[in-house]
Amino acid sequence: MAGGTNSRRGIIAGINVTPLVDITLVLLVVFIVTAKIVVAPAVPLDLPRASQGQEVQVIFSVLLPRDGRLLVNGTPTANVAALEERARSALGGNSELRAVIQADGAVPHREVVSVLDTLKRAGVTRIAFGALPDATLGVKAE
Repeated sequence: MAGGTNSRRGIIAGINVTPLVDITLVLLVVFIVTAKIVVAPAVPLDLPRASQGQEVQVIFSVLLPRDGRLLVNGTPTANVAALEERARSALGGNSELRAVIQADGAVPHREVVSVLDTLKRAGVTRIAFGALPDATLGVKAE
């Protein structure tokens, strides 16, 4: 019989949709995973606001340089107990006190977390992390 569907060279009666469904499901999973990553911020920070007009914001500055010292508002502090005492007294003078921790990149993470814990024990709830902008961001390579 000419044109019959039973021969090897005949008309294709059905289409296999399994590969299409597999690819669609993989793309769906990829989009779901990336959407959750994009929505959730990686590091929640409490950043200081710019002062406007006559408003002056009091900042409690904590510096951790590479050499291991601890500086509070530019003056050396002996240890974290003294830091906690200074933070409590500064908080007593201003309930809207904001602490800014500025640590050198070579400072171990455990020291930064120790300072953060000390400030929270002292009652300081508004804490920000200071960082310098990358100098290479605005420079084009030649």
